[in-house]
Amino acid sequence: MNISQNYTADKIFTRLLTNKSSKNYWSYVSELRKRKTEAVFERSVSLIHSVSLKDRILGVDILSQFGYPRLHKKEIINILFKLLETEVDRKMVSSIFYGISHNNEKLTKKQIHLICKFKNHKSVYVRHALVAVLSTVEDEKAYDVLIMLSTDKDSNIRDWATFGLGSQNDTDTEKIRAALWKRISDKDDDTRFEAISGLAQRKDKRIKNILLKELENIEAHVSLVLESIEALEDQSFIPILEQKIKENRTLKEVNEDELLTALNALKGAN
Repeated sequence: MNISQNYTADKIFTRLLTNKSSKNYWSYVSELRKRKTEAVFERSVSLIHSVSLKDRILGVDILSQFGYPRLHKKEIINILFKLLETEVDRKMVSSIFYGISHNNEKLTKKQIHLICKFKNHKSVYVRHALVAVLSTVEDEKAYDVLIMLSTDKDSNIRDWATFGLGSQNDTDTEKIRAALWKRISDKDDDTRFEAISGLAQRKDKRIKNILLKELENIEAHVSLVLESIEALEDQSFIPILEQKIKENRTLKEVNEDELLTALNALKGAN
């Protein structure tokens, strides 16, 4: 059992505000989010007005997912955007963005445009958090920023931006496909496979030859390769997968169940 469950809310707040170690930080934050009392909510709101950066970040982190089920969502999103108008510290901006990412179902055009203004921020942390906000937002401006961030110098940002473009939304435009194709030869494998997955989900037939090559070396990223083959729904992969299953029984490269799942999915789509 989480030991913080036995603590009063005041004791958890005291530990979070005075502890020098961050070891139990998220455990304590998670427990406060579950408390759902007005006292916890109001104290968290008061923290965001503190002169202490540590206090402000704590307030945002608690409010980001306050309540199970969630409470005060509209008020919280308004608080986060109000903070964003004046906050300049990269750690705080990142926390605000992650907070918004948990409450981004009904963002307005004005709010989306405000977020997108951070697309050239010099901090890797801010740009990464920006990707988290925009990945599930259905908006052309958001897509444009994700496309830009899919070319970021930081491979982790490229990976998540490509994932956001390819798998986190169903929008299919020439602009998005072109951005995904640019990542097909990315030096970062995770980014490259997210691009493959996104194109397969859009039934882009040009991805077939690339998937055939990946099948030859399937040990790496086996799940994404097979999921992409399933998504493409190209029946010509059926005999190829059947042959791969036969070979795999000798070579033992991958878990046969994954190959069988992909094969049966294709047969079921026939």
